[in-house]
Amino acid sequence: MTRIKVNVDGMTYEDDVEPRLLLAHYLRDRLGLTGTPIGCDTSNCGACTVDLDGMSVKSCSVLTVQADGGEVTTVEGLAVGGEWTALQRAFHERHGLQCGYCTPGMIMAARDLLRENPHPTSDEIRQALEGNLCRCTGYQNIVRAVLAASAQDQQVGEEVTA
Repeated sequence: MTRIKVNVDGMTYEDDVEPRLLLAHYLRDRLGLTGTPIGCDTSNCGACTVDLDGMSVKSCSVLTVQADGGEVTTVEGLAVGGEWTALQRAFHERHGLQCGYCTPGMIMAARDLLRENPHPTSDEIRQALEGNLCRCTGYQNIVRAVLAASAQDQQVGEEVTA
């Protein structure tokens, strides 16, 4: 067992973990943060994407011990005081989801994109999200949601801001 200390969604946790424990399993099984789904366990789908020290990572390909001393943000940690972020609202308003399985990973990857590029084009959004798979939506509404959150979608305008 290895002793770790990690900040997850603003709370600090100290735990003894198996060195081979994946971050996705730590978040779900140990901390009960089931908003980080495990879609493939091979890092192909991106459903388990979280933020680790300011970078978007697929938590099924990161060992928990690699997060030791770090800061993790999950999709559950985005809403403040029960209020969704503009990106979460845009996914809801623009129907950027169907079954919802890929949605947490899509939102986390899109959040990373918007931090680096607050006003991306449709092509830039598609390129940034290419590591996240959706089997239901065809991606168009996901792209529209990210555009809306970046305040580029003319139909939303000032209603949704970054």
